[in-house]
Amino acid sequence: MLGISMMRLRPGEDLPARTWKTASRWSVVVFLLAVFFVFASFGFVGDSMDMGRQTVLRFAFSVVLIGLFSTCYAATGIVYRQRFWIPALPLFIVQNVCMNLLSRWQPDAPPFTHLDPAQIGRLHSRLTFDGAAVIVSVVLGYIGFVVVSIAEARRRLRFQLDKAALETELTAAREIQRLMVPEELPPAPGYSIESIYRPAAQVGGDFFQVIPFEDGQTVVVVGDVSGKGVSAAMIVSMLIGMLRTIGRISHEPAQILAELNGGLFERKQSGFVTCLAARLDPSGRVTLANAGHLPPWLKGAEVALAGSLPLGLLASVTPEQVTLEMRRGDRLTLITDGVVEARDAGGELFGFDRTQSLIGQETSPSALADAAIHHGQEDDLTVISILRTA
Repeated sequence: MLGISMMRLRPGEDLPARTWKTASRWSVVVFLLAVFFVFASFGFVGDSMDMGRQTVLRFAFSVVLIGLFSTCYAATGIVYRQRFWIPALPLFIVQNVCMNLLSRWQPDAPPFTHLDPAQIGRLHSRLTFDGAAVIVSVVLGYIGFVVVSIAEARRRLRFQLDKAALETELTAAREIQRLMVPEELPPAPGYSIESIYRPAAQVGGDFFQVIPFEDGQTVVVVGDVSGKGVSAAMIVSMLIGMLRTIGRISHEPAQILAELNGGLFERKQSGFVTCLAARLDPSGRVTLANAGHLPPWLKGAEVALAGSLPLGLLASVTPEQVTLEMRRGDRLTLITDGVVEARDAGGELFGFDRTQSLIGQETSPSALADAAIHHGQEDDLTVISILRTA
């Protein structure tokens, strides 16, 4: 989420192993080349110790084989980490077999008993070449190690900066989340309100507010911002701020949605917002207005509401209002589309039939949300239950 992945170690996984797992392919290739050059120098040292008695062909093969097998050992350590010994053991056997076959195919020259000036010159040239080759190989190897170290240090620095930025974003996201989802619902005279909110990511685009007024009326607003993540959450925070202001002007659900639409459209926000507003009167009268949101259910049956466009698409939107009466024991359920659009591994939607069936059985908001999540959550989901108690 938020476009940044935080690196965490799993139990039993050390930091170097994790570092190689996340290192770039270029760094791995340069590291393996550095290993090749450093250990290939052992072939030149061996030739010097053998006083240059190896044939040129055996000498060349020895240098290459030592470098290649050393690189293979390093690669197994990167790939297999703590279990590197599993491929390393057969590699060691193959290396010894290859070196023995090479020594039989190209045996050393007989030991020197007497050197003429020409032989001394050739030996001097051979040992000089070995010494220079050792220096060049080691220097190339260490250059590779230094290059990889610098590249990985820069990568780790970028990671630390990204992590700091992520922590800053998460701090802001937690504050936005607190605004989107009230920690405690205020009392609504004559009603009992329950809610459940389950974001698909750490910060989602669903939101709801329960706004009480001094005359005993309560306005419940639920909405869904198109998109996910912090960008959607920022729009939510703006909408909630506007709701607080609009609530001082009007208690009419249609007017509240119209004012939200105007504020959203003026700010030229991308995307749109579906929204449903309900005003609860202590007498049991409920007034509803809908802007492209899923209709609510009353006593398990869908409430017929006139269609209206979501907020933010047109400069002027005035949804129609519908008034209904709730008696003691009646339950009004509001949801977002994350419930019906939950999708299992086979692509089957949770759907309206399952949703209506569970609502008709007086299923609690948490149970309905759990059923949708178990089916396969893909989007944020919110369920609000309003029970008439008086």
